[in-house]
Amino acid sequence: MEIPTLTAEDTNRVIEMAWEDRTPFEAILAQFGLSEQAVIELMRRELKAASWRRWRARVQGRPTKHRAKSAVDDARFKSQAQRSITFNKIAKRP
Repeated sequence: MEIPTLTAEDTNRVIEMAWEDRTPFEAILAQFGLSEQAVIELMRRELKAASWRRWRARVQGRPTKHRAKSAVDDARFKSQAQRSITFNKIAKRP
């Protein structure tokens, strides 16, 4: 599989998504075209050694990083007071 070329902003976003507990690798694949192995290689290349070890220990075996293993569906709690987002603009409260 060919690894796509990423801008600095995209690389930062992939790293951010990889650190997030609830973002599965499948979401990174869909958005940036990077497989789990490609994300691991990117993290190893971009992070400091201690940060890499900390991230790797955190991700290994974490079910929420793999959609198939995750018990969490997309039916997460959303407060009625939370602003709805429409066309990437935050709607004002009524």
